[in-house]
Amino acid sequence: MDKNNCIFCKITSGEIKSITIFENTEFKVIMDLFPATKGHTLIITKEHFDNIYEIDSDTAGRLFALATHISRALKAELNCDGLNVLQNNGVVANQSIPHFHLHLIPRYLNDGLNMTFDTKEAAIQEELTELATKIRLHI
Repeated sequence: MDKNNCIFCKITSGEIKSITIFENTEFKVIMDLFPATKGHTLIITKEHFDNIYEIDSDTAGRLFALATHISRALKAELNCDGLNVLQNNGVVANQSIPHFHLHLIPRYLNDGLNMTFDTKEAAIQEELTELATKIRLHI
């Protein structure tokens, strides 16, 4: 991704205006202009990472720590009934902007937003065990 054309890089630099809740040297927390529900918030990294595969674990840890604080603030102000934390990676996973960002989506009883997964058949235990063993080799 050309960082000069990245809308989130332009937002975090101040080139494009945003409704900002919080900002520090690493992150900018803004109101989503096309909210799924009232209070839908984005946490954007100021450093450009295309996706979760590029972000370092220390930055990701600080981002998630910030997400807990912002989530509590949303709960305190909105009295929401729940909250979805969403982060998409790749076009197939509905990532529309290739710049790492985390969605905090307050949920309300009967808000009409559907974020459920289709029920699938139970996995075969042996296949799960084999796959877990192979994944561990990459950690």
